[in-house]
Amino acid sequence: MARPRPRARLLAAAGALLVVCATVTGPRLGPGSAAYGLAVGLVLAPAAVIVPGLVGTAQGQQGRLLRALRERGDAAERARRLADSEARIHERSRIAAEMHDLVGHRLSLVSLHAGGLELALEGAAPQLREEAVLVRRTTRDAMRELRQVLGVLGPLARDTGPDALTHATGTRADIEALVAQSRDGGIAVRLDWTGPDLDARPAPVRRAVHRVVREALTNVHRYAADAHVTVTVEHDTAVAATGEAATAAADGARVRVTVRNGARPGPPAPVEEPGTGRGLTGLRERVELLGGTFEAAALPSGGFRVAAAVPAEPAGPGGGPAARRADDGPGTLTAAGQGAIGTDPTAPEPAGPGPDGRRTAEVLTLGFGLAALSALMVIGIAFVYAAQPSGRSGPPPLPRIGMTYAEVAGYGVLDNAAVRAAATGHEPPRPAGTTGCVYPFNGATERHPGGLLIARYCFDAAQRLIAIDRFDVPSVRDATPWETP
Repeated sequence: MARPRPRARLLAAAGALLVVCATVTGPRLGPGSAAYGLAVGLVLAPAAVIVPGLVGTAQGQQGRLLRALRERGDAAERARRLADSEARIHERSRIAAEMHDLVGHRLSLVSLHAGGLELALEGAAPQLREEAVLVRRTTRDAMRELRQVLGVLGPLARDTGPDALTHATGTRADIEALVAQSRDGGIAVRLDWTGPDLDARPAPVRRAVHRVVREALTNVHRYAADAHVTVTVEHDTAVAATGEAATAAADGARVRVTVRNGARPGPPAPVEEPGTGRGLTGLRERVELLGGTFEAAALPSGGFRVAAAVPAEPAGPGGGPAARRADDGPGTLTAAGQGAIGTDPTAPEPAGPGPDGRRTAEVLTLGFGLAALSALMVIGIAFVYAAQPSGRSGPPPLPRIGMTYAEVAGYGVLDNAAVRAAATGHEPPRPAGTTGCVYPFNGATERHPGGLLIARYCFDAAQRLIAIDRFDVPSVRDATPWETP
């Protein structure tokens, strides 16, 4: 914020300079004297210097105040969102910890008792030992799945389990490891990878690719273990550019994942435990949240096809630059790679009127201000011109002896027949050499009690004024009119 004292001094100095310049140049360039120039300067100083300076100062302070308030509001909103996100993350972590302590403890006891039962039945009842082994393995699987679910509830930095989100999740090495695990399980799987690796892509994109491939291979293990499987990952090569070209190309770049298995060579094997269908539904939701498309359907040849297309740089809370910062600490991504619980604190705020609207308003305000200022200056100068002193100040000049008749008439001294008639018989003798006299009315005839004061201007043969006489003429008093009661 600018200090008010230098600004006030600057305005006062500019106004004083304008008054001095008008006072000095008024007698030389203007139609009046120094007093007239001073009056013009006093009118122009507020209109041309002080008022615009105060308006500009108020406008600048208002702009700075609005920017400060907007920045303060943005900071408060970001702080509120961060606080809400942290509160939700802490609550989820607390729920995960309680579930792990309660349910995990019970499952650990079940697994422990199942192991003891397995050892006890090894010699006593070998036919029941397999049931104890099944119980122990099922408990172990349940414990592992519980850890995976708790990793989804907890923050990203505290993910647990073999499927925790890491920097390698969804990369080519990760997908190759999934394919190798399925191949070790007896499934004929082939991986076709097109394009660069996904290590530079946001975590939600890599997580979605990982989950699509893993879920599809899990379904193949359950329903078509002896079928041939093809895993295809297509990553657009346009993203290899750098700079502005990379940003423009990445807007349309996509990652396409397709897992296709053929038909079983024999009759379909009975499924001991049918699935709930939640896996494919969860994949569809995950992909659509990122702005992609998901398809899962049986093929006419008897196989099954799972296909997903995910934007390489998804917009919104789940992708873009905010998603790349997810691994730096508690942020806007959960362990499942989905969007944040709340809104991304770094997302831009909805803006009010755009720059064009504000610029138009400022231009209109400036135009109206200049028009009003010009009108004020014109009115002030008009008043000064109207009030300027004329060259003929004081009472009108009187004729002097020796002036010609034309010069005397120029002062408004003209003969009046009524005044001449009133002076007849009451005037003093005319001076010697007089050839004619003028009896004016304006400026020379005065009325006083009992008569009139009349002026007489006498001229000689050369029409030169030779005498100015003043004399009294008595007034006539009539009787009271008979109409008066």
